[in-house]
Amino acid sequence: MEHRTLLNPTEVNIILHRLACQLVEKHHDFSDSVLIGIQPRGVFLAERLSSILKTEHQISDLQLGYLDITFFRDDFRRTDKPLEAKSTELSFPVDDKKVIFVDDVLFTGRSIRSALTAIQSFGRPSEIELLVLIDRRFSRHLPIQPDYRGRQVDAINNETVKVNWSEDGKNDSVLLFNNIS
Repeated sequence: MEHRTLLNPTEVNIILHRLACQLVEKHHDFSDSVLIGIQPRGVFLAERLSSILKTEHQISDLQLGYLDITFFRDDFRRTDKPLEAKSTELSFPVDDKKVIFVDDVLFTGRSIRSALTAIQSFGRPSEIELLVLIDRRFSRHLPIQPDYRGRQVDAINNETVKVNWSEDGKNDSVLLFNNIS
């Protein structure tokens, strides 16, 4: 399958540091804010941002959680293959907190809609923001936009954006695949 590299490891690193700076500008010491990685792919990005915020910006009390949206998706019964749920790990209350959802790619917006529904089971945040590494801006099915974006990509429907992470055994990169045979 034909592909091209949108971001190499150096560019991914630069974007992660820029996103971390933007979060500090808005949330300062994170005393009223929490990061929540959307399972499965948003977890790598959330963990990486958490590490940068703690080590380079001295955010010592940063709360990081993971949210599984599997059974909140509107398409979870539309497939014959069995679903594999991930774990939700929220060891802190979200009531009256500023929640920052973190995901790797914003495509149709359906995953974020699912996350908005799922988080209600854990309380009522005062505010919810969205941070994504890649914003596929011409693919939205729902009126959902990121508050923080690493890069905007104008991919058409027969193209796929794939984010690779070193934590997943690959070099950090973002690739664009053309799915035409």
